Amino acid sequence: MVDDLSAFGQDPWWLVLIKAVLIFVVLVLLTLFNIWAERRVVARMQHRIGPNVNGPFGLLQSLADGVKLALKEDIIPKAADKVVYVLAPVLAVIPAFVTFAVIPFGPVVEVPFTDITTPLQLTDMPVAVLFVMAIASIGIYGIVLGGWSSGSTYSLLGGLRSSAQMISYEVAMGLALVAVFLYAGSMSTSGIVAAQEELWYGLILLPSFVIYMISMVGETNRAPFDLPEAEGELVGGFHTEYSSLKFALFFLAEYINMATVSAVATTLFLGGWQAPWGLVNIWPGANEGYWPVLWFFGKVFFFIFIFIWLRGSLPRLRYDQFMAFGWKVLIPASLVWIVAVATIRSLTLEGGIDRQYLLIGMGVLAALFLVLFFFGEDEAEEPVREETAADAFAGGFPVPPMPEGGAVRGGARPLVFDTGTTVRTSAPERGTDG
Repeated sequence: MVDDLSAFGQDPWWLVLIKAVLIFVVLVLLTLFNIWAERRVVARMQHRIGPNVNGPFGLLQSLADGVKLALKEDIIPKAADKVVYVLAPVLAVIPAFVTFAVIPFGPVVEVPFTDITTPLQLTDMPVAVLFVMAIASIGIYGIVLGGWSSGSTYSLLGGLRSSAQMISYEVAMGLALVAVFLYAGSMSTSGIVAAQEELWYGLILLPSFVIYMISMVGETNRAPFDLPEAEGELVGGFHTEYSSLKFALFFLAEYINMATVSAVATTLFLGGWQAPWGLVNIWPGANEGYWPVLWFFGKVFFFIFIFIWLRGSLPRLRYDQFMAFGWKVLIPASLVWIVAVATIRSLTLEGGIDRQYLLIGMGVLAALFLVLFFFGEDEAEEPVREETAADAFAGGFPVPPMPEGGAVRGGARPLVFDTGTTVRTSAPERGTDG
């Protein structure tokens, strides 16, 4: 299909400015709401109350946290590279805002109080989805430079972990989108939404949808994939040494990236701003006026709820398991699925296969994918290590061998010195005062 982008590039400068400001305001307000919603939902899952003091239902709690961060002391570590240290949060947060420039919020509408019509989208281009992926990749620089410039080992390790994780899962995410491009025949966001008028790609391209949803959680460093911020290992990860507004920028970038990947998933797999599938037949006006904006944000909130649900229910993965899952499972599965979709699409366009058989074949492929995904080969069992008797006097160290299982049994634990002297240091295991 040929992308029709004639509706873009015709707006006056003041309308473009209004659109840009509205996108900025919506994203900031969406971030405040997402933080509040996350606290309330997780509190509900853990049988707690959650924020309920600042404002009705605690709605102003996020605003209070923002004011608290702004008033905190801004500390720059002595060993930090000050220029890079200050620029890193900016590099992380600006791409998060820019990616929303090509996200369609709705169809063409009439601007109030004027006779101007404009699409509810800042701009569009023939390679809009590639633009989103490219701009999102710039945010990785902010994270790795923030970790490196802090002059802290914890921050450096967190930055390296985060960059490796985001790059790895961006590969699987990009491959999951190839099937959408093949089916839609377009990389324009508005064109992909228009191509889903009859059937959403989240249904007919289910494996791509599943791979994208897993990848977007790893891409945003969210639980259970929040390895760069593992408190027990790296304190706070790449932003350990940040405080005040600089830390707030990293925090803002994380939540806006959540909204970004959710908006991309909505646009590419759930029909974008279009009403739920089948509702148009019952209600012809479902896609008219500003109703599409409500459909769009409803779908975005669905994905954000999944982010919150995962955080409140799943434990953090081990880092090697997480990276192996991305490179050994998601990426090969994406490549196999792309070949299958390309083959089926080619046969369909040439008229060599009936649509009914096509749907059956895709259903079988999806079932096989899910079976391989959830019931893959178990990890190889670790070889059994042969236990050898330890020499307590090897090297002359005054360290006795540990008992089997690490517990003291049958009396006191002796402390053996290289002179042969034995000193009784602890009471028997079942004794009280010795």
